[in-house]
Amino acid sequence: MSGAAHPGDAASYAGRVARHVPGLQDLHRMAALLLAEHVLENGRVLVLGAGGGLELRAFAQAYPGWRFDGVDPSPDMIAQARDILGAAATRVTFHQGYIDAAPEGPFDGATCLLTLHFLPREERLRTLRQLHRRLRPGAPFAMAHHSFPQADGQQDLWLRRNAAWLVSGGVPEAQAMAGMATMKERLPVLTPEEDAALLAAAGFREVQLFYAALTFKGWIARA
Repeated sequence: MSGAAHPGDAASYAGRVARHVPGLQDLHRMAALLLAEHVLENGRVLVLGAGGGLELRAFAQAYPGWRFDGVDPSPDMIAQARDILGAAATRVTFHQGYIDAAPEGPFDGATCLLTLHFLPREERLRTLRQLHRRLRPGAPFAMAHHSFPQADGQQDLWLRRNAAWLVSGGVPEAQAMAGMATMKERLPVLTPEEDAALLAAAGFREVQLFYAALTFKGWIARA
């Protein structure tokens, strides 16, 4: 196992993500509850972007009969996921790669949390379509990531608000502002309207917003 798999590193990762994402544990709990509306007690769930293992741990603890396939491109992050899951890791089959590395399914539900904001629009749509075809008809899908208005100064306004959130949690102001500049430069963030439209274009229906926390938004939909 790589050095990233040590417990201290996994704990550090969990703390960093929690500082950056408002209500992270509640996001995981809500996503699990929404999946459970349609996923049976022995359901099989696809988790895209599963590295780190935080949502897998939350789902596994809440629903002990569920089985999971976790997909992530980073072997170090998969190692961290195994570490943070502990004994529950036996219920997860990991696959290194992107959506094309995921089994064909069909799956009873799926999630993609804090991942899709890294993908340009066309690749995001392709990923959503590939995910959709791996789900049973009517299966739930929960996604959440950076998604906020981009026009007429709104992008800078929301990035400043995000930086203020980080500063209020103890992140040095210079570090927080540098992070916002990097996000503006590198992340192909879409608006909430565009993200919802991509879900519909990929074949999902009943698209509903369930989570909104500064620059983060989350949706639940059905295949």
